[in-house]
Amino acid sequence: MACEETRTVETRTAMSPTERGTAPATHTPETAPGAGRTRAWATRLVVVGIVLSALNLRPAITSLGALLEEVRDGLGMSGSVAGLLTSVPPLCFAVFGVTAPRLARRFGAAAVVCAGMAAITAGLLIRPFAGGTAGFLAASALALMGIAVSNVLMPVIVKRWFPDRVGSMTGLYSMALALGTSLAAAVTVPLTDAMGGSWQSGLAVWAVIAGAAVLPWLPLVRDRGSAPAQSQDRPAKAQHAPVTQQAPVTQQAPVTQQVPVRITRSRTAWALAVFFGLQATAAYITMGWMPQIFRDAGVPAGTAGVLLAVTMVMGVPLAFVIPRVATRLPQQGPIVLVLGVCGLAGYAGLYLAPAAGAWAWALLLGVSNCAFPLALTMVGMRARSGPGVAQLSAFAQSTGYLISIPGPLLVGVLYQRSSGWGLPIALMAALMVPQMVVGFLAGRDRTVEDEAATR
Repeated sequence: MACEETRTVETRTAMSPTERGTAPATHTPETAPGAGRTRAWATRLVVVGIVLSALNLRPAITSLGALLEEVRDGLGMSGSVAGLLTSVPPLCFAVFGVTAPRLARRFGAAAVVCAGMAAITAGLLIRPFAGGTAGFLAASALALMGIAVSNVLMPVIVKRWFPDRVGSMTGLYSMALALGTSLAAAVTVPLTDAMGGSWQSGLAVWAVIAGAAVLPWLPLVRDRGSAPAQSQDRPAKAQHAPVTQQAPVTQQAPVTQQVPVRITRSRTAWALAVFFGLQATAAYITMGWMPQIFRDAGVPAGTAGVLLAVTMVMGVPLAFVIPRVATRLPQQGPIVLVLGVCGLAGYAGLYLAPAAGAWAWALLLGVSNCAFPLALTMVGMRARSGPGVAQLSAFAQSTGYLISIPGPLLVGVLYQRSSGWGLPIALMAALMVPQMVVGFLAGRDRTVEDEAATR
């Protein structure tokens, strides 16, 4: 018996690596019984988490836009201070978004997004009852901090869990984001009226949905991104390699992830950052001020909120279609130009006949605002690796949101100084031209890793 056991051990030792890899008794953590079911459930949780998180990335902003006049009256804000309030989102996104990759490396992307959803919940619940402009701004900043880190990490999570479905998953994420944006714009005023006309209650109700978005991430808090990312991101040869060749690949993966890309050496990264900043400028001006433009033109408050919802809801179907189309094209510049032309037409309509053609202008600006899912898609396409996407996402979004900060504030100042919307709308239209130029450059078929290595 001992000799037979010895021969059995010797036989297993003499087996080829391929034969050992197919031996029934050999199990790695990824091939152990039940591991496939665990990964399947984790993947489903990630999908639910992505959708619920995306639903909560804009209601903090669009719900405020729908009630901006009531908030201004309740807190005693001037037009300039209200312009500052509409500039807080990009400021927070720029300041806090840049910390997201470092936090994700230390705690894991899922844990950071979970904390981000909790921060959104707390901020939305506190800010209507904080008392005074300063407290309102501080609580808003807390919610926007959670949005900022989640904004940056969503493309990273998509790239890690769904490397072969970046376009479709980005489309799903963008569609949910647009749905949450439009839903908050459409129903905030009716909800406020149903709850007795209190703008505090109308803003606080959105904390409920944000709280629900925390739940899917809780089982994934301990995930550090090792198994799915390395399993799915490996080249085909690594996946089918013998067992003895897989261990070095697994050991080298963390080292590879720690090698930073010199992102500032990439012209495409800069073009994408400026494109992101200009489209964010247009989006936050639209979300913060478009209802007021319509209300000043004689449109009732409820209808103005619905018009903003129409603008935002255009992103629901288009945010799913555009990323899928973009990933099938070698260059995304033509899509950038089409969206820009729609934006110019919408601003021209707001200037010439804001009330008469309100629905048409809302539709055109809704199409133009789909530059956001296009920018997210290009973030995933302009870098080859997960770490590269994380760096590019943080750089493009943080730099872009810094660029977008003056826009909403300047619109508020111009509106107050000129006592009308002519100059602010002219500014919006003028910014659309460089957005089209840099977007075309960012859409070229190249990667930031290649550009950074050759400069």
